[in-house]
Amino acid sequence: MKITRRSFLQTSALALATPYLAAAEDPIAPYRTPYKYPHLILGGTGNKQDFDSIAVDDPIVFTANGKFYMLYIGFDGIGYQTGLALSTDLLHWTRVALVGPRDPNSKYTKYNMAMSCILRDKNLHSAGEALKVNGKYIGIWNAYPSQGYEQGAAVIGMATSTDLLHWSLTDPILQPSEGAPWEHGGLYRSDLLLDKGTYYLYYNAKTDTLPTSEGGGWRERSGVATSTDLKKWTRSPLSPLLQNGSRGSATYPESNPLHNQNPPTKDTRDSRFASNPYVVKNGNRYAMFYFGLNYERPSHACELLALGNDPLHFTKVPEVLIDTGAPGTIDDIHAHKPSVIYHNGALYHFYCAVSGKYPNEVRGITVARSKPW
Repeated sequence: MKITRRSFLQTSALALATPYLAAAEDPIAPYRTPYKYPHLILGGTGNKQDFDSIAVDDPIVFTANGKFYMLYIGFDGIGYQTGLALSTDLLHWTRVALVGPRDPNSKYTKYNMAMSCILRDKNLHSAGEALKVNGKYIGIWNAYPSQGYEQGAAVIGMATSTDLLHWSLTDPILQPSEGAPWEHGGLYRSDLLLDKGTYYLYYNAKTDTLPTSEGGGWRERSGVATSTDLKKWTRSPLSPLLQNGSRGSATYPESNPLHNQNPPTKDTRDSRFASNPYVVKNGNRYAMFYFGLNYERPSHACELLALGNDPLHFTKVPEVLIDTGAPGTIDDIHAHKPSVIYHNGALYHFYCAVSGKYPNEVRGITVARSKPW
C-alpha cells in the first residue's frame, strides 16, 4: 500500500485576560483556547456527488463585507477541492459553493486543488478582514499531481478573486524541486502575512522518504518565502524556521543502534511533523500556531505554538495548546491544522478533528475558544 500523509496519521493511532497585561505575566496566555466545542461544526456530507462527501479539512476563517467566511478542503475519494462556507456566529456554518474545483485539463490541479490561505488582517485581536491588492483578494493554493489523498510532490501557487467565488490561478510560485532537501518531497499548506511592506509566505514541506534505519516515511518542517510584489518569491536562507523536536531513543527501529540506548527517552510532540504554520501578530510580537506529530505509536497530532520578536525567528513554547480528546470524542485521534480569529472578546481556534479508526475515521472541522461556551 502506498503510504500518504493521511494514511500515516490514520494508522499511527488507530480566560483570555487583558491581552497585553496577560502577555507580560504569561506570554502564552493570549493564545490559549482551552474550551472545546464538543461537536463538529462542518463535516463530510455523505452524498457521493458532493466534492466534500467523505471528509472536510483545513479551515481558514476570515471576514469580508461584515460576514464570517471559511475556506475549507473537501475530499471525495479522488482528491482535494476547495469550498467556501458562511456564518453569522462562527459556530453555525452554511456551505456557499465549490470555489476551487479540480481542472482535468491542468497539469497541476487535475486531481487536487487545495486553497488553504487568504491574505487577511493577521493581528491577533482583529476581525480578520480579508485584504485586497489592486482590487483583488489574494489566495494561495497547493496541489498534488496524482489522484488520491496527498499523492505526489505538491506545488504552491497564487490565486486572485474579486468576489471570493471565482478564482484565477497563477502558475506555481514554489516547487519542491527548486528548494532544499527538507522540502523535496512536496509542499503543504501555506499561510500569508503582510508586514511592513513584505509578504511572508509560510508553508510546510516534507523530505523524501527516509531510510528504514530512521523509521521510513518522512519528516515535515516549516519555512518561509518572501516577496515585496507578490510576483518574485525568495526562499529564506533561515528555513526551515521550525525544526522537528527531539526524537526519543525508544522510537528508533531495532535495526538502529539507538534503539537499545538506556534509558529509553520519549519523543517531543513534533519530532516527526512540525507542520501547517499559521502566523499572527500581537503588538510587536509574532506567534506561529502549528501542529506536531511524533514518532511514538500510537501518535496523535496536536496544536502547538512558537513565539518570536520578528517574523523570521520563532521559539517553541513548552505547552500543548489543543491536545486530542478522550476516547469517543470528536478529536480523539488528531487535533490539528490551526486557524484563529478574534470576536466579541474571545479568541476562536479552528482546527481539523479526527476520530475513529481507519478506514471508518471521521474527519471534520471544529473550534475551541478562550472563554467558556
